[in-house]
Amino acid sequence: MTITHNTPQNVAAANKILSDEALAFVEALHEKFNDRREELLGKRETAREQAASTGTLDFPEETREVREGDWKVAPAPEALQDRRVEMTGPASPAKMAINALNSGAKVWLADLEDAASPSWSNQIDAVANLRDAARGTLAFTSPEGKEYKLREDAPLAVVVTRPRGWHLPEHNITVNGKEGSGSLTDFGLHFFHTAKQLLENGHGPYYYLPKMESYLEARLWNDVFTFAEEYLGIEHGTIRATVLIETIPAAFQMDEILYELRDHASGLNAGRWDYLFSIIKYFRDAGDQFILADRSSVTMTAPLMRAYTELLVQTCHKRGAFAMGGMAAFIPSRKDEEVNRAAFEKVRNDKTREANDGFDGSWVAHPDLVPVCKEVFDGVLDGKPNQVGRLRPEVSVTAEQLLDVPSAGDQRTEAELNANLYVAIRYIAVWLSGNGAVAIHNLMEDAATAEISRSQIWQQIKNGVVYTDTGNTATRELVADALDKQLGVLKEEIDAENYEKWFVPAGKLISDMVLSDNYPDFLTLPAYDLMEGAK
Repeated sequence: MTITHNTPQNVAAANKILSDEALAFVEALHEKFNDRREELLGKRETAREQAASTGTLDFPEETREVREGDWKVAPAPEALQDRRVEMTGPASPAKMAINALNSGAKVWLADLEDAASPSWSNQIDAVANLRDAARGTLAFTSPEGKEYKLREDAPLAVVVTRPRGWHLPEHNITVNGKEGSGSLTDFGLHFFHTAKQLLENGHGPYYYLPKMESYLEARLWNDVFTFAEEYLGIEHGTIRATVLIETIPAAFQMDEILYELRDHASGLNAGRWDYLFSIIKYFRDAGDQFILADRSSVTMTAPLMRAYTELLVQTCHKRGAFAMGGMAAFIPSRKDEEVNRAAFEKVRNDKTREANDGFDGSWVAHPDLVPVCKEVFDGVLDGKPNQVGRLRPEVSVTAEQLLDVPSAGDQRTEAELNANLYVAIRYIAVWLSGNGAVAIHNLMEDAATAEISRSQIWQQIKNGVVYTDTGNTATRELVADALDKQLGVLKEEIDAENYEKWFVPAGKLISDMVLSDNYPDFLTLPAYDLMEGAK
């Protein structure tokens, strides 16, 4: 039984975070749970192939009793009763962590996943920042001498940490000759270093769980939590988890996922881009009826998205859990007030829809959006911390409604093809350089944006889509030409050194992904292999 790791350079707290005791805990997690993790990942493709061959999914018959049963999740702790505004963002660097904690949001989703670039240094620095935040000592001074510290004039946001998904590896951890799990590593280091301190603070070890595709994957997390609580001598049920319903199979297993985690469950979240990405991925070879419209044209009012979100709210409240809304990704402009006015109006309308639908809170990506989201939910909550008591008995959602992709429209344009290529290349280039939260055209983008962008292009080539704005057909030749043109645009925008170092490999990776006969399940897996500092 061995565990090896490379000490990240230039991370002052590395020796503390990678202590013998912490690594022993991470090793124990891998020895007990990693084989099950790999087995469950192996079942994903079998399930996908079956769904694609039949062109459908349904609510599992074997868990009917769970869906029809009368049960609830454990009552929420006091610190998680009010989640009306949740700020999202990476936990590294320290400046961003401090700004999120100080933002005035009720909760901060401290992201070690889609909004983080998973270099070893970034992952360790993130845990170190969260450890210091729990102790109240997190601070940062910029090279220009500007000081950042935790505010004392108002409450800090409650931290809910998002580890990497089950599918992601950690190159720098090896247990018994096997490469480590990103999820077990992130959770293990964070829990070991913060759990007891967070409890002393009146909070607790709270988590967001991404990318799950079945209730069996939720059961695995629940077993991990139970083991971790026993390991540190913490009361069972102390850990609380909110699950992102961001894959299409998970949308058919919301009750089951909450049931498996019921002693540890806090709620479910509606993650828009990853959800649409998952629909494309799951049904990429299932026929024309699953070809998604331009992603920019698919709104949350589209019938299939309404079915998804209304089922989520109803399921959560029936089980006493919180229903959390999706991302407002707008980044305010310092130069164009008209852009801001239009964007703030869209954000307000989106949050109003969520609040009126029964969501208990929602996400924003920038501190300037916290007051907008708060004002909307304040108006609907009317002095209450949440609206879990609103049960939505009138909602009835069928499998056909969840899979009604044509209801999102049929606009598929060459202009969007070019936009998708530009965003995917630009995001991955910056991700490779070490930054996972990237502002592009006044939107804060994360890995989900790149995933849906490249997936739409692959699907369009696979199905020979005819673009509605030009009449041209999506072919490998057309897409390759468009990719070269977008690289040319980026070359004009980026200095020569950074273009060659990051944008050239990003362009090749996106090219390989969209032009391949085979569909790679995750863009971030080959990108991780390219990352400087991943090993």
